[in-house]
Amino acid sequence: QVQLVESGGGLVQAGGSLRLSCAASGRTFDIGTIAWFRQPPGKEREFVARIIWSGGVTIYADSVKGRFTISRDNAENTVYLQMNSLRPEDTALYYCAARKSRNSGAYAYWGQGTQVTVSS
Repeated sequence: QVQLVESGGGLVQAGGSLRLSCAASGRTFDIGTIAWFRQPPGKEREFVARIIWSGGVTIYADSVKGRFTISRDNAENTVYLQMNSLRPEDTALYYCAARKSRNSGAYAYWGQGTQVTVSS
């Protein structure tokens, strides 16, 4: 099993920045990919960004490309999501998730989420 705990959410004005953290524990050697998802109020959960745990290759949703940066610290078993130039439409509950595969498949492990609210 892999346990994931998110932190770093909060209230910020439009144009501001936040950094989210996702701390992994347990069978971290099983992790192939860690991703961030978000669920805006009243909407479906959507993909934000992902990173290959060992190689560091990253992929972003078009809506956040150029504003968000995903990174990892393998020594600390932590993945970060640096969010800059935040917009009100970035308001959502942000989750991190992990899977064994580096390339495809469902995410088996999820954190509890951290709320990000961007005021206009």
